[in-house]
Amino acid sequence: MIGLLSRGDFDRHCNTLLTEAIHAVENCPADKCKAEITVKITLDYELGRIDIKADAKSKLPDTTKFMKTPFWAVDGQLSVEHPSQIDMFPARSRSREADGDEDDEREAANG
Repeated sequence: MIGLLSRGDFDRHCNTLLTEAIHAVENCPADKCKAEITVKITLDYELGRIDIKADAKSKLPDTTKFMKTPFWAVDGQLSVEHPSQIDMFPARSRSREADGDEDDEREAANG
């Protein structure tokens, strides 16, 4: 019956929607997404005659979604470092100082 609706145009339309949906989910930038195709068949009966009307719609995933990036307000500015964790890793400056101390020791040993 579906192949006969609108002289085959409805069948081709459904195939087009399916192709577009498959393409959209394959190219989705997220790890998980969903496309939806809804087919509605309406049967109108009057005096022994049945008229069939078909409709198909698709809802495709948004392919331009961007991930959110967390920021914290610190001293009136945006920061990607959590305020409670800023002084958790002060080793960066200490490690640089330690690297400098090791270089001085190596130079003294090599003489």
